[in-house]
Amino acid sequence: MNEAPRNLLHQEKLVVRWGDMDALGHTNNAIYFTYFEQCRCGWLAAINRSGAVSSNLGNGPVLLNAAASFHLPLIFPANIIVSMYGGTPGRSSFNSYYEIRDADDTDTLYTTGEAKVVWVDQQAGKSVPVPEDIRALLPSN
Repeated sequence: MNEAPRNLLHQEKLVVRWGDMDALGHTNNAIYFTYFEQCRCGWLAAINRSGAVSSNLGNGPVLLNAAASFHLPLIFPANIIVSMYGGTPGRSSFNSYYEIRDADDTDTLYTTGEAKVVWVDQQAGKSVPVPEDIRALLPSN
């Protein structure tokens, strides 16, 4: 199967906390989406777009959907690297892709994920074109 074109946008080093664990002794499934979110917000901060998620007055990203595949369990204690990739944009959206790897063993893939990011006018509640500076970071058609 051919993988969709994607560009690395950001990597975030995070620590798996004891409180991230569930009763079965591994990281709770919902926490992985928090790790993806932390990476996405880190990317927005790195490109000076953090205001896009902290204000309801302008244009910014919202998620249409999100999914994860859990390949191996993450167990406390662990230091992880979350990588975010961006796919080819449409008019107002692009797919984002995520990988979670152990920081000390980057060959081992623990989790993959994906989320559709839609750029919206937050006041109007309607989609708008992906900004040109964001589009320039993504693979072209």
